[in-house]
Amino acid sequence: MRAATDVRTVAVAGVEFGWGSSGKLSAVLSALRDRGGGKLRFIGLASGLGRPVLAAQPVRRWFDLPEGGSGEELGRIVRAQRVRAALVVLDGGLAKALRAHGVPVVFVDGPPFLWTEGDRPDLPLDTEVYCAQRCVELPSEGAGVLADARRLRWVDAVIADGGVTRAAAPTRHPRRALISLGGLRAPRLTDWAGYPRIVLPAALEALTASGVTEVHIAGNLPAWLAAQLIDSCVHPAVTTVGALPHEDFLRRLAECDVLLTSPGLTTLLEAGRLGTPTLCLPPQNLSQVFNGRFHSQALGTDVRTPWPSTVFAEDEALALSAHGEGRALDLIYDGIARAADLDRRRTATAVRESLVEKLKHLAGEPGIDWTALTTAVGTGGAAQVADALVELLGAAAPARR
Repeated sequence: MRAATDVRTVAVAGVEFGWGSSGKLSAVLSALRDRGGGKLRFIGLASGLGRPVLAAQPVRRWFDLPEGGSGEELGRIVRAQRVRAALVVLDGGLAKALRAHGVPVVFVDGPPFLWTEGDRPDLPLDTEVYCAQRCVELPSEGAGVLADARRLRWVDAVIADGGVTRAAAPTRHPRRALISLGGLRAPRLTDWAGYPRIVLPAALEALTASGVTEVHIAGNLPAWLAAQLIDSCVHPAVTTVGALPHEDFLRRLAECDVLLTSPGLTTLLEAGRLGTPTLCLPPQNLSQVFNGRFHSQALGTDVRTPWPSTVFAEDEALALSAHGEGRALDLIYDGIARAADLDRRRTATAVRESLVEKLKHLAGEPGIDWTALTTAVGTGGAAQVADALVELLGAAAPARR
């Protein structure tokens, strides 16, 4: 009986924006299991998009929350489940709502380099612990915003190793590839299918032209759309598709000769830990513009595939971000949607040709240190966040009955 009362319930949640937050949750949950996680009981809040990524994690039960609000229902869950603390990745609104119900929160901020004064109202700067992931470069405005976080703690890259290592050095002439499109969902994005309609056929044709014979496409593409896009283009002889639980994704990442990915930061950092050669597909959102630039900066060579200027100009998006992330996202989303509807073939051709050149460059430039980005920011973030949560639980008052 006593052992049962020692078990403490922790709510976990990630923002509904791609799969990066779910990858970070998975990494921290794995670290917590190494720190006596048997005395912790995990429940999940919202995060419907990321649940397949977390399939191997011990989340006892998932709770959906009402769209656009989480007040009364969240309070009921907190009381009924006797939630002692919460781990929230990037969902500032949910972090604030949990604190309003008396739940202490460890908040994980993956892209702190994004924030400007226009984003301040959305950031939970008063959480019990605010873990900001180290970055290659932090603009002065973002540093000013984060300076107001009451308990700011800088952490290394929040990534997991899953016990996975690369068995062999990368080959200069890749035969096995992995394409990662991430979660393909974002708030305010009306048609998420526009991006894969342009980019996936372009990537498959570029890999085929470069001699790749086997590719797996990871992402939450519906089977019908994946089949339609694969059938519309020339593709490697062995082409498979399907979402992967986190540890399975890491194993694929360790086995492939090259990764083509929409430049989500968690994926770039995971690939860097393994030393997997990685080329960036065109960015889906503002953070991916930064991520692709940071990745290339760390490597000392440009591995990005930019959009044609007819879609949007990255410098314009960066300038708009000074007024808040939303202004830049409007430009990016509108440009991709317009290209998918009105100029898909020409845009896809430009993306394919750029990727072919990048793959040639990859073969012709040996000695690239593919671990450079991850080395620059460290790899201990999951353990550091786990330690912060354990400390918080030790200090937290017992849940109200």
